Amino acid sequence: MIEINRKIVDFIAHEWISQAKSQRSFALDHGIDEKTVRSIKNDVNYRISLETIIKICETKNIKLSEFFKLIDN
Repeated sequence: MIEINRKIVDFIAHEWISQAKSQRSFALDHGIDEKTVRSIKNDVNYRISLETIIKICETKNIKLSEFFKLIDN
């Protein structure tokens, strides 16, 4: 489980957060707390919640199933 969590967090950090104007703008655009964005980027032990994944996916207009396919690649 921890390995899957790490893949999810790394994907979000490298593919999406790093492409944003700032951590703050990513947080505001995706309806999540800026502290959560910092944790995704910097805390190697961060365990992302399903609620956070859902919020990000809804904003990006992708289904959870599509998101998990991206993680698998």
